[in-house]
Amino acid sequence: MANTSTRTLRLLSLLQTHRYWPGTELADRLGVSVRTLRRDVDRLRELGYPVEAQRGVDGGYQLAAGAALPPLVIDDDEAVALAIGLHTAAEGAVEGIAESSVRVLAKVVQVMPTRLRRRVEALRAMTVPAGWGSPARAGVDPGVLTTLALTCRDSEQLRFGYTAADGRRTDRQVEPHRLVCLERRWYLVAYDLTRHGWRSFRVDRLTAPEGTGAPFRPRTLPAADAAEFVRAGIGNLPRPYRVAALVYAPAATVLERIGRWGTVEEVDAEHCRVRMTTDSLDWPALALGALGAEFRVLEPVELVDQLRDWAARFDRAVRG
Repeated sequence: MANTSTRTLRLLSLLQTHRYWPGTELADRLGVSVRTLRRDVDRLRELGYPVEAQRGVDGGYQLAAGAALPPLVIDDDEAVALAIGLHTAAEGAVEGIAESSVRVLAKVVQVMPTRLRRRVEALRAMTVPAGWGSPARAGVDPGVLTTLALTCRDSEQLRFGYTAADGRRTDRQVEPHRLVCLERRWYLVAYDLTRHGWRSFRVDRLTAPEGTGAPFRPRTLPAADAAEFVRAGIGNLPRPYRVAALVYAPAATVLERIGRWGTVEEVDAEHCRVRMTTDSLDWPALALGALGAEFRVLEPVELVDQLRDWAARFDRAVRG
């Protein structure tokens, strides 16, 4: 059993998910009896946290919403995820909140323990931004990302298991270079010591990465930067969808908003053509919809069908 203070913080962290916790399940998570759990809940209430209780056989606890909620408690991975999310927003990924994100990021990093600050700074320094539309898909462990970032920063050889697209698993030993977030995925750019060449690895396909302790002298990447290297590799892969749309807006305006995600060709002063190559039609639909301009899909027909489906659902939502 953890000491009282540690256990109380753990209880608070669980309650701050704002889900309803059955008492027995919450006690099991903390490794205590139901009676001890009640005492810990009372201690939180004395500190000002509005914990609601439901009595009976199915009784449990839930943290109520409050106007004056005391400070949040987050664990190490949550702290790293928060800092990286704020850093992304500070780079202008979401319009109108960049300045606020910078201020909050400064406050968060300032109060972080040294061990966490080292992880955050390594991840920020070793990640190459790939432009608009690059937030990664879920499923990548923050601990894996920081392990990769630290070996990149420290020029330390790295070993891991890797599962290829065809399902084959191999063991790799590499000289890590940079992390890249592109098209909602994380990639590690590294020099593969087994295959004697530069490679990009999808981070969600890596298992058990660990530094070997062996230092190396960084090699020259055969590209302008890591993001360009990953783009070139992705561009050589077969893609199921090639998107083209005629947009009723000046090319300069469209280029500023989504130019990093596709190509924009001027048709005339008031029209342009947008082209994208992608493995999912969700992001082209979002990008075109976010332009705030009329447009017409030229290809593929699957995008037309998807937009019709979205339009019907949005229409039902508005009627409701």
